[in-house]
Amino acid sequence: MEGDLNVLFVGLMFATFVVLLLSGYPVAWVLAGTGVIFAVTGEILNAQGIPVDADFRSLGLVVNRIYGTMSNYGLVPLPLFVFMGHMLDRSGIAGDLLRAMQALMGRLPGGLALAVTLLGVVLAASTGIIGASIALLGTLALPAMLEDGYQPELAVGTVAAAGCLGILIPPSIMLVLMSDPMQLSVGDLFMGAVFPGLLLAALYLGYLIIRCRLQPHLAPPHSDPSGSEGAGSAALGGVIRALLPPLGLIFVVLGSIFFGIVSPSEAAGVGALGASLLAVARRRLDRRIVREVSQATARTTSFIFAIFLGATCFSVVLRELGGDEVIESAITALPFGPSGIVVCLMALVFLLGFFLDWIEITLIVLPLVEPITQSLGIDKLWFTMLVAVCLQTSFLTPPVGFALFYLKGVAPPGIELGHIYRGIVPFVLLQLLGLAALFVWPELVTWLPAVAF
Repeated sequence: MEGDLNVLFVGLMFATFVVLLLSGYPVAWVLAGTGVIFAVTGEILNAQGIPVDADFRSLGLVVNRIYGTMSNYGLVPLPLFVFMGHMLDRSGIAGDLLRAMQALMGRLPGGLALAVTLLGVVLAASTGIIGASIALLGTLALPAMLEDGYQPELAVGTVAAAGCLGILIPPSIMLVLMSDPMQLSVGDLFMGAVFPGLLLAALYLGYLIIRCRLQPHLAPPHSDPSGSEGAGSAALGGVIRALLPPLGLIFVVLGSIFFGIVSPSEAAGVGALGASLLAVARRRLDRRIVREVSQATARTTSFIFAIFLGATCFSVVLRELGGDEVIESAITALPFGPSGIVVCLMALVFLLGFFLDWIEITLIVLPLVEPITQSLGIDKLWFTMLVAVCLQTSFLTPPVGFALFYLKGVAPPGIELGHIYRGIVPFVLLQLLGLAALFVWPELVTWLPAVAF
């Protein structure tokens, strides 16, 4: 009887969370409020002689969990990488690089789309801030692509997909956040994400090259083709000069982690300092920039940690109700082997990505499925990377795809949500193709960390 009541409470808890989430309340308050509501309800039922595991003691456990979260040294890189990303965005490096790449590749069919994708890789490896990347690409590249006659769907789809690469390619704040619930080191996750991130970028580039060759009218070359060999050499030199500073910072930050010179926390500090020095070298650093970057970093970090604390309250009460055992028994009872269960979990994450942000999925789903991966003998690094690639789609799938709203906010007049929704479809399919490749060839994830150590 008690077990059946707990199962009922677990179902009601998830249903309450979904209803409150759709009401428009902030996610952090919805998570924490749902936990408090069911802890109080459990206390009332216990007082009436109806045995329920959740009660006020559950909320007492939340305090210890929150203290453990806030004192977790492994989360120190998160605000530092956020600071690095915002500082690089304000330094103007990305804008100069885009203009140089436009001059070099703009005369090719689809050349500007390829330049945007390559710049997305550089931004991903140097900033990792999705909003900043999409805002920059949408402000600088999208008007130029439309002016050159690009199909609106192809232009906005390229910008949205390229801007989202930063959530996967290290240094990624998503991977930093995933390290705690999956009990993995940030360095392992960073190394495991290198090939998956480059694979997605290669799929984007291959798709753009093939489609622009088959349908050149969708992405015509630059309207001003007047360029000589000398102009091409000058453009190449401009790309090299604009590319060296961010590449140097990427090598210092990621190279120091991969070669074991410093910890991820120390490397994040070096990255924040390096981004500030690059801004000084370009004479872009003043009191106003420091204040704005610090405020943006504080807002982003506070938003993430507020959800972190709300999810802690939700998960503690859920575990007290036996929710992890209910979910584990339901999943392991599926008539599939470990591979089939992984496919089912990826399908669940993909569907949740239509309605939840990656932070909620990471903090709610991963702690629940981590014991399942252990019991089934599934490689945790490989599984975590599958989830990370699957979460790429959560930025592009409506109705809660944040990349779509970022892009709509900076898009030129005439770009409607319909253009954006149609434009992201091929890139979501490419992401699922990349996910399938990682599922078939786990070595794409596990090889680099194995060789490094």
